[in-house]
Amino acid sequence: MSQASPSAFTPLEDYALLSDLATGPLVSRDGSIDWLCFPRFDSPSVFAALLGTPEDGRWRLFAVDGEVVSRRYLPRTFVLETTWRTRTGTVVVTDFLPPHDGQADLIRRVECMQGRVEVEHDLRIRFDYNRSKPWTRRVDLRGTAREGLLSVAGPNALLLAGPLLHPHEAQQVEPQEGMEDRHEASLKGHPDDYQGAVSDRLTGVFALAAGQSLDWVLTWHESHRYPPRPVEPQQALERTVTYWRNWSANVGIGDDHDEMVLRSLMVLRALTHQATGGIVAAATTSLPEEFGGVRNWDYRYTWLRDAALTIQTLISHDFTDGAMHWRDWLLRAVAGDPEDLQIMYGVAGERQLPETILTHLAGYEGSAPVRIGNEAAEQYQADVVGEVMIALAALREAGVAEDEYSWGLQKNLLRFCEDNYDRPGHGIWEMRGNPGIFVHGRAMMWAAFNEGVRAVEQHGLDGPVNRWRGLQEKLREEILERGFNGELNCFTQTYENTEVDASLLQLPHTGFIAYDDPKMLGTVARIEHDLLDITGLLRRYRTEAGLDGLPGNEYPFLICTFWLVEQHARSGRSADARALLDQMTSYATDLGLFSEEYDPASGRLAGNFPQAFSHLGFIRAVDALEEATGQQRLSDRDRRLGIDGAAAGLPGNALG
Repeated sequence: MSQASPSAFTPLEDYALLSDLATGPLVSRDGSIDWLCFPRFDSPSVFAALLGTPEDGRWRLFAVDGEVVSRRYLPRTFVLETTWRTRTGTVVVTDFLPPHDGQADLIRRVECMQGRVEVEHDLRIRFDYNRSKPWTRRVDLRGTAREGLLSVAGPNALLLAGPLLHPHEAQQVEPQEGMEDRHEASLKGHPDDYQGAVSDRLTGVFALAAGQSLDWVLTWHESHRYPPRPVEPQQALERTVTYWRNWSANVGIGDDHDEMVLRSLMVLRALTHQATGGIVAAATTSLPEEFGGVRNWDYRYTWLRDAALTIQTLISHDFTDGAMHWRDWLLRAVAGDPEDLQIMYGVAGERQLPETILTHLAGYEGSAPVRIGNEAAEQYQADVVGEVMIALAALREAGVAEDEYSWGLQKNLLRFCEDNYDRPGHGIWEMRGNPGIFVHGRAMMWAAFNEGVRAVEQHGLDGPVNRWRGLQEKLREEILERGFNGELNCFTQTYENTEVDASLLQLPHTGFIAYDDPKMLGTVARIEHDLLDITGLLRRYRTEAGLDGLPGNEYPFLICTFWLVEQHARSGRSADARALLDQMTSYATDLGLFSEEYDPASGRLAGNFPQAFSHLGFIRAVDALEEATGQQRLSDRDRRLGIDGAAAGLPGNALG
């Protein structure tokens, strides 16, 4: 196992997300790409220093004897600019991935802006979560007179184009059987330092004077295929900027909240797989819910719940095309017997997500185990169909017509609810203790039947409306009788206990109860009493109650506090909502990114990063407060196109 002291770990708030709409690497403030999975979000990593040490893979590019003086995304993009200053000059490092077009490229550009600066590379390629080190050699770059470095291990290959790096400490070995390139004629003669080198590190120092620039392009491909032609960096940069600015032109910016809402919408897009439409919950695995703890999970998959809530948020901001892309993914993923419905899938709809522990990785801040795959895929969670039905209803009401296939899917989902009507589940938080009857899950099942009834009565679709209405009414009576505790004056976490749960804040969102209903206000008061910490942040539930079956604790979840902001805004507590939203906004990184949780004691972000759930919660909180205070959303069509879009010559709603 790799060893690392906690002090060696980069705080999550120092990381930036890049995206090509297929994967999401993280780049630290000091220029180290510590997390990269090629070619997909859920592919084995190439760099995993995030979960261990530099020996687990990274690519650091930095100014020698320099310091970072600023970093930013180019406006309305995921192109990262980091400015370094040394005693002799200034350089800007630009990191980005072009939108995925069948080729996976990571590009790093260095431009000397003033004086003279040396930049240094430390590249440690570690395929398959550092379970496989590559064999590296020089090759001709297709279509050029230049050479590149080809690193191969098993099914994976990385081609590095740009000024050549050199082995830091290379072990000379004979080529292994099967490692000879099947296009041997394309290879150059091997210098001494590349003769079958299994290189632990590739390094290089390069001097630049004002006005000079250098580019490096790292391209993944299947090792049995011919190395691809490297992209031209300047053209790739222009294409990347154009894509993101076209997409983001749908949102106007008038103040800091608008800027952050735009970034949050862009994060949701960045976590969406372009080819399939699957939305991953986060770009990472095993970032801890408690530093040093065991609550470390793989979030690089598509949860039906998370994706459904994301789609509702996108629709509310006029990104209907994105919602359609997800609906098509859903139709493919859940096709077949409704009894086979899962709560999550791979980004292309894969059903098998076996959970495995990587014992050789130390874990972030020593938080072990490091997991890949997610056993929760096998859980039953009663709320999921309700979330999906609400999202598809929002899409329908946005003007997207149902076809026989999509409405047939929804009828199958309601049949799944009927077949599992009395089945205990593990709840929205995927507890690993004994299953129970969660009030949030029952209310979401009520919402599922409610949307079925509305589809028939308001949109003229076919279905057994009387049966659905009967089940809906039965659920309502049951929830009010068994899920509301009159003595405590609140809804409870389950029918069997008297605990409260932050998920109860979602009951009004389903239409089950009004935000200002006395029963709801009583529940909010109990939640604030039991789950708020001294800083005003909300925990999901009381872990000390022991229902989740896991040791240890966890920090407050950001989405739960955003739900509280929304609840306050919609129940007449706008001042409380504003104060809490301002507090939450301060926890975002300088680049506008939220993780899953926040540790008030250390003042640090925690959990997987960046987290789609947190970003969509933030957007909904801002929207709720704007509506409550009568503010006009800046993304209305006149201001969006008249000020931002038309001025830039950009289209209004381009998903791409």
